[in-house]
Amino acid sequence: MNSPSDADGAPAAGGAQSGDVHWRADIASLVFGLPEHSAICAVHRGAFRTLLGTNPTPDACLGYFCQFEEAFRAAAHAKILRKRIPVATNLHLTSRDIARKLLEADQIERGERP
Repeated sequence: MNSPSDADGAPAAGGAQSGDVHWRADIASLVFGLPEHSAICAVHRGAFRTLLGTNPTPDACLGYFCQFEEAFRAAAHAKILRKRIPVATNLHLTSRDIARKLLEADQIERGERP
C-alpha cells in the first residue's frame, strides 16, 4: 500500500476529531490522523464494501466513518498494540479490524462482555 500520508480532498464534516478525515482517490481509501501515534490510518474502499454490503461512494465511506468514528479509532489503537507498530508508522485497517470493534461496542451496549 502506498503511504497514506498526503491526503487529497477536503476534510469531512463531523465531530471534533473528524476534521482530519479525507478521501484519497489515488489509493481509493479514507484516511484519518492518529495524532497520539504521529501517523495516518487508511481504510480501503474494499473494507467499506464489506462493512456496508455495497459498492460505496467516497461520501458513503466518509459518512460511515463519522457514524462509527469511535470504533475506527479503537480499531486503529488495538492494531497498533497487537502488531507493535512503531510510533510515526502509518497503518491500514481491514474490515475485520473495524467489525471486531463494532461487535465489541454492540456487546457492551447490551451489557455483555466482549
